[in-house]
Amino acid sequence: MLRRPRPAAFALSLLVAPALNAQPLPPAPGAPASRTIEGAGPQAAATLHGHIFDPAGAAVAGARVVAAASGGAPAASALSDRDGAFTLSLPPGRYVVTIAADGFAPASHELTATGAEIGQSRDFVLALAAIRETVTVTAPAAGYQAATLVSAMKAPAAARDIPQSITVVTRTLMQDQLMTSLTDVVRYVPGITAHQGENNRDQVVIRGNSSSADFFVNGVRDDVPYYRDLYNLDRVEALKGPNAVMFGRGGGGGVVNRVTKEAGFAPIRELTLSGGSYGEKRITTDLGHPVGNAVALRLNALYENSGSFRRAVNLERYGVNPTLTLAPGARTRITVGYEHFRDARIADRGVPSFQGRPADVDRRTYFGNPDDSRVNARVDVVSASVEHQAGGVTIRERTSIGQYDRAYQNYVPGTVSADQSGVLLSAYNNDNRRTNLFNQFDANYRFAAAGAQHAIAAGAEIGRQLTDNFRNTGYFENRTASMVVPYADPIVSVPVVFRQSATDADNRVTSNVAAAYLQDQIELTQRVRAIAGLRFDRFDLQYHNNRNGDDLDRIDHLIAPRAGLVVKPSAPLSLYGSYTVSHLPSAGDQFSSLTTVTQQLRPEKFTNYETGAKWDVRPELSLTAAAYRLDRTNTRATDPDDPTRIVQTGSQRTNGFELGVNGAVTARWQIAGGYALQRAFVVSATAAARAGAEAAQVPRHTFSLWNLYRFNRAFGAGLGLVRRSAMLAAIDDAVILPGYTAVDAALYMSLAARVRMQVNADNLFDAAYYLNADNNNNISPGSPRRVRAGLVMRF
Repeated sequence: MLRRPRPAAFALSLLVAPALNAQPLPPAPGAPASRTIEGAGPQAAATLHGHIFDPAGAAVAGARVVAAASGGAPAASALSDRDGAFTLSLPPGRYVVTIAADGFAPASHELTATGAEIGQSRDFVLALAAIRETVTVTAPAAGYQAATLVSAMKAPAAARDIPQSITVVTRTLMQDQLMTSLTDVVRYVPGITAHQGENNRDQVVIRGNSSSADFFVNGVRDDVPYYRDLYNLDRVEALKGPNAVMFGRGGGGGVVNRVTKEAGFAPIRELTLSGGSYGEKRITTDLGHPVGNAVALRLNALYENSGSFRRAVNLERYGVNPTLTLAPGARTRITVGYEHFRDARIADRGVPSFQGRPADVDRRTYFGNPDDSRVNARVDVVSASVEHQAGGVTIRERTSIGQYDRAYQNYVPGTVSADQSGVLLSAYNNDNRRTNLFNQFDANYRFAAAGAQHAIAAGAEIGRQLTDNFRNTGYFENRTASMVVPYADPIVSVPVVFRQSATDADNRVTSNVAAAYLQDQIELTQRVRAIAGLRFDRFDLQYHNNRNGDDLDRIDHLIAPRAGLVVKPSAPLSLYGSYTVSHLPSAGDQFSSLTTVTQQLRPEKFTNYETGAKWDVRPELSLTAAAYRLDRTNTRATDPDDPTRIVQTGSQRTNGFELGVNGAVTARWQIAGGYALQRAFVVSATAAARAGAEAAQVPRHTFSLWNLYRFNRAFGAGLGLVRRSAMLAAIDDAVILPGYTAVDAALYMSLAARVRMQVNADNLFDAAYYLNADNNNNISPGSPRRVRAGLVMRF
């Protein structure tokens, strides 16, 4: 196979610290022992440390770093470790530091090490080697741990040095569990639960705050409410707590960022077939190859046609995502992509409740008319990114243009009669169309000043969103907006006419955003880092009511700070504290609630205080812990002195503690999961609930742990446990969803060097449970035992 490596960015910092009897630090495992010039005095050692990353934020491991005295022999050497990090200890003098890696031209840097100076940080690019070689590469399987991220800091950063709780679900973990949706992903993410989202969209509850809009792709907003797939993803990043400095408005509880696969210069040929219970049939492909020295192509594609344990419910979806990467020079990388995605399924609002619990009906029971219920989403997104290294400055620009067409029609179960003979049923449909245009510009620069190392991230964002909303109410036999159906047999075929009621939406919303941010990561010493950032957003919303011609508008100026401190008692251990703020404009996640009343309201405010620890127990295994308090203020409340007025005195608080584990315990045993303790409650009365009310769909305890053990190269097994305590269906605390425990299992067998067969059993012991809800009478039963088989072929 032909291999052409990607350009790699080299971040170098020199810290010179007087030390008595200082000894060279040991090199990375497998590296030659560092050598020190004979005769150097021990009283003034200098420590050289740095990191090597590629432009996508992945660490470059195994790069050889050599420091040679000017005109002399090498003084010390080391190999970069799995995080791209290296450390050398040098006597005073002038040196030439050379960095080299297979397939790249060497990069050199001259420096002077004394006992009293701090050298400047500089970024380098390892240029592509002039000669290409034909080699066969056997890469080890990727694991469950992601050592570096770009999105959290808008620059490559080690996960343990980011002062907030972050869980990354890697492509390997998604494959091992045959995940297909974000609901699958968050099962093993502490602090996040999946919301029903009316069973027509992705929606999550993060630290007690529900949102259908806090989704991003490669750091760019993807806020349209639809069901996403995982076929073209490299990983999913769950960044918890307010993230406004890097992501903008919203994100009060956190954000979910999908990182897509992009064309690279290593050949990829992968085909995955899967199928199983309830008629599941799915195929995905991942094909990529370089074309010449500066062009690479990649194509990810999906087709699925599956049934469900729910009676008459099914789905069909497909997607194609080609990407093109251009490397016109060693310092420039251009990536262009396009995704066309379709998802069509039967709309299903679940089951109602009775006397404070989910109704005691067969979990397959469907309420309404499945032949007249549907959800359709069409997504077309074009994206382009440019990354360029200009001296010590890294510049990135990303543009995304998306057209989203989403419509659904559904039947909604309501109140069950006191004698359980009937259920109130209603119906409506909704059509949403949105066009998104976003452009982001980011720049990173490292330098030394005032005795500290600085990593500056600065940028700007402009965006425009056009949204059309149209809603109809269903009238049974064209007469009434609801009807009672038999509790024992709730599938109906009564003719329904869908037309607008007096309050149904018919509007167009235009939103414009202009934002700028600045953040500084300050390395005060080798063991102490401070982070300070600030973002300003101008959010302009214009609302036009097509029904009566009314025009409303509101402009918000949002200022969001970020502050953090990271203390490293040792290299693999970080202790941190942070303070972050985010805002949500009064129109809400989807701009649907701007009225003459909400037009006057200030944005809601989210303030997060967090402290935690991150420990790389071994290079491939990380443990994390976080304790936090998240306050949501400026929420709507009814004026106690005048029930006709709305005031912004409502508030909600979430107190929580999280533990996370990801990585390899041994070379054969990988684990992923965590524990979350949360209490989310109303502090002062809101328009929706009294003071003291518990927030909806926030279980007090959640625990998950997935284990995969490989007995040898041919056989492996997986075992997972998901435990959730009881939670409330809605903010009025009237209906409880009982807690449950579910066990997952898997078997893996390598049929050949590049062919793997796996069998996954979800809910192995067939526990009966309720996964989530949209309100007290729209509750989703959890799936019974489900068995699936997957065949992964690489060629």
